[in-house]
Amino acid sequence: MFYHISGELVAVESNMAVVDCNGVGYCLTVSLNTQRYLKTPGQKVKLYTHFSVREDGVELFGFYDTEERDTFKLLITVSGVGPKAAINIMSALSPESFAVAVMNGDTKLISKAQNVGAKTAARIVLELKDKIAKTVPIGEDVSVDTVAVGGNASEKMSEAQNALMVLGYKQSEAAAALRGLNVQNMELEDIIREALKRLMK
Repeated sequence: MFYHISGELVAVESNMAVVDCNGVGYCLTVSLNTQRYLKTPGQKVKLYTHFSVREDGVELFGFYDTEERDTFKLLITVSGVGPKAAINIMSALSPESFAVAVMNGDTKLISKAQNVGAKTAARIVLELKDKIAKTVPIGEDVSVDTVAVGGNASEKMSEAQNALMVLGYKQSEAAAALRGLNVQNMELEDIIREALKRLMK
């Protein structure tokens, strides 16, 4: 229904922001990660949105970038994970960190989010890994261009590509974004972050 809302930041509170758009104040639920970018009332902002309609009411969620919004939308496809739990996970982890956690099966990291238990974290890993498997058929070569990089760097490039696919990018898009990066001295999260910058251009 709403793709994004642009306007003047009116107020920011815990997990909530109000944006004035042509005289209408929109109240949006936001993650703590997004909230870091919403600093000063009067600031011009643009938030990507997700409109949630549930039996107990409607709620508008706002995200600083499309990566966070798309990760949120991926999370709420998991059985038993509602918008509140998803926004808590987005408050605890960046999209890049979350993607790496899923790929590594790191349920402890995911369960650090408020009100997200070990069973829920395990379900998230299980269901989202299954989605990746459907995107990348078993046995298909998903390697990226690793010319002039060592074995460890090659592994990081492959993990980064899989993480980008968790975020919704096609295999070809992820591979193109990673191609040519000098990853020898880069952490996995930094590789993913740099690739996302390229994808957003």
